[in-house]
Amino acid sequence: MPISARTNPCCTIRTSRTSSSTTCTESDARRFSIHRLAHYCLDLAELMETDRVVPVVIFLRQAKGVAQRLRLSGDQDTYLDFHYLSCALGELSYEDYRDSDNLVARLNLPNMRYPAQRKIEVYAQAVRGLTTLEPDPEKQLKYLDFIDIYAALDDNERAEYQRDYPDEAQTMSRFAERFREEGMQQGMQQGMQQGMQQGMQQGMHQGEALVLERLLRLKFGTLPDAVQQRIEQASEQTLLEWSERVLTASRLDEVLH
Repeated sequence: MPISARTNPCCTIRTSRTSSSTTCTESDARRFSIHRLAHYCLDLAELMETDRVVPVVIFLRQAKGVAQRLRLSGDQDTYLDFHYLSCALGELSYEDYRDSDNLVARLNLPNMRYPAQRKIEVYAQAVRGLTTLEPDPEKQLKYLDFIDIYAALDDNERAEYQRDYPDEAQTMSRFAERFREEGMQQGMQQGMQQGMQQGMQQGMHQGEALVLERLLRLKFGTLPDAVQQRIEQASEQTLLEWSERVLTASRLDEVLH
């Protein structure tokens, strides 16, 4: 059972009482560095004070030519022997996961290997998996963006999807529209509440300023324009302090100092 998780731009750390694992995702295998990963795992082991670290690398495409093992040795001995678990999504067959009940597998169907002419079907199976395996509406919308990004349907392909899979397309369209409307309504309500609160605060501030001006006029007569400007710009706390000084001050500058 994981008890904590930390992330860097490409890796996620999960720790338990007995071990730590680090999962890194690489969209471009050419950018992957086994030396950097080994360094990262050593730092993690030192940080967590553990010798149980499981490095996992997920390649979104293929991983041909990528170093799988790092061995540092001399003439007499090997001093570092490092390797990692890997999963190259682009080398997995779409057919093996098209009906999987694993949400992560279904979301990643567009990243797997399939004939180009089945691209629409792959997208449909990913969306179908999302709607059946993820009950949270907010996460559905978030993961739909993920599928869209990696499927990268053009306008013609999207039109073909809507024609061949009208039920799923209409369901997701209605859901997205409803979610946007709910977000707009929530934003409007929050805006109204904030506006009312700001209006009340401004009204209280203006009221305190008017009371102070009246007290000052009653005691010291007509107020200079500069004094009125200072009162208008003063904070509520400052207005309160000035109002208290009116009772004991004998000159105007004793109130506003």
